[in-house]
Amino acid sequence: MRRRTRTCVVLSCLIAATVAVPSPAFADALPTGARSLEAVNFPGRYVRHQDYLARVDPVTSASTAQTRLDATFTVISGLASPSCYSFQAKNGSFLRHLDWRVRLDANTGDARFREDATFCAVAGSTSGSVSLTSFSHPDRRIRHRAYELWLDTYQDTAQFRADSSFRLTAPWSPKTNRGPVIPGLYADPHITNFNGRYYLYPTTDGYAGWASPYYKAFSSTDLVNWTDHGVILDHGPDVSWADNSAWAPAVIAKNGRYYLYFSGGAASGDTGKHLGVAVSDSPTGPFRDALGRPLIRAGAYSGQAIDPMAFTDDTGQSYLYWGNGAAYVVPLNADMVSFDPAKVRDITPSGYREASFVFKRNGTYYFMWSENDTRSEDYRVAYATGTSPLGPWTKRGVVLQKRLELGIKGPGHHSVVKDPGSDTWHVAYHRFAVPAGSGTNRETTVDRMTFNADGTIAPIVPTL
Repeated sequence: MRRRTRTCVVLSCLIAATVAVPSPAFADALPTGARSLEAVNFPGRYVRHQDYLARVDPVTSASTAQTRLDATFTVISGLASPSCYSFQAKNGSFLRHLDWRVRLDANTGDARFREDATFCAVAGSTSGSVSLTSFSHPDRRIRHRAYELWLDTYQDTAQFRADSSFRLTAPWSPKTNRGPVIPGLYADPHITNFNGRYYLYPTTDGYAGWASPYYKAFSSTDLVNWTDHGVILDHGPDVSWADNSAWAPAVIAKNGRYYLYFSGGAASGDTGKHLGVAVSDSPTGPFRDALGRPLIRAGAYSGQAIDPMAFTDDTGQSYLYWGNGAAYVVPLNADMVSFDPAKVRDITPSGYREASFVFKRNGTYYFMWSENDTRSEDYRVAYATGTSPLGPWTKRGVVLQKRLELGIKGPGHHSVVKDPGSDTWHVAYHRFAVPAGSGTNRETTVDRMTFNADGTIAPIVPTL
């Protein structure tokens, strides 16, 4: 059985494997979302970027709006490790170290950038403060020298500890937009409701070639405040047949268990994408590979075996949908991890690219999908209606597309959820991260979805 050996992400073992320095105490988990970082030994000076170089400068309520903006960062799950953190500026770039200087650069998505832009948190020199060690050079910490930020080798002195300690404070430039609903780079969100609580399962984004290796789960009671439940399936240790390309998960409850359908690829030799299924007793995992092999292998059907989605009809019969370039559906067996290949049906509509999603409302079945390429600002969502989960389908048109006056590009790969006991619907989807995102730097948001009197879907208005 082939397994990928992952770089250790526990800070203490990184340090032990690199150089003998005193093992610092772990800091409490950092709060994600918008924050500013104040120097412990220079109160009133905050980490900010100036001409893309990071430094600590005075910031007050009287400072210019630009200065306050430059001193505000979004703390997100680490680009190189979910156990650590990355710091995204309001312009979309990230703090990273380059030749030991800390600066601000756009995310290229390659492994070197992700590692250089990831920092692990340890306790700082004073109560409540934090020091940030480099993920790729754990013997070095961010510190200020003459108000400039550098990545310096740890020194066991009071001065060094003070110079490398920061307090996370309320942001100087508070968030004004409703989205993204979860901080960081996430795409292909699957939203659902289990037992009155909403769950969101996205692709972890920000990787060149979409090579992310793991999935996380988030949950909420109000679609605004989300709890991060951490990694629920990691292709490295958890899936024998895949290392990367952890794309577009979809989770469904059945038989008192939770089934996660996912895409995966291998790092060496095998360039195709397969579709797998994992199972858990909890919606927040951990999930285990149910088969030890793909459910659908690359090449078994035309197009790519990606973007799975499961739907259970009122009869109790569940169906699996998938495909890129071609759309397929098949009834699932009662075990939810097998099907009869003879029952696979091609349901590809005109304009179809990927990301099938099916739901039922007032006796009508809705089949939705994404058109164009996810790297294009013209990525969008269209739909059709039918009288059964298998079709036939009547195309109704595009319902979600870009809104350039707000800087919203490439909205797509969506999912929908209904408030329990009501006819209120919501749509989760990704878009290019605002303001400087791309087809591999995407963010997840949620908006309302409404219906016209005749049951057709009203145009979905993407919002910030």
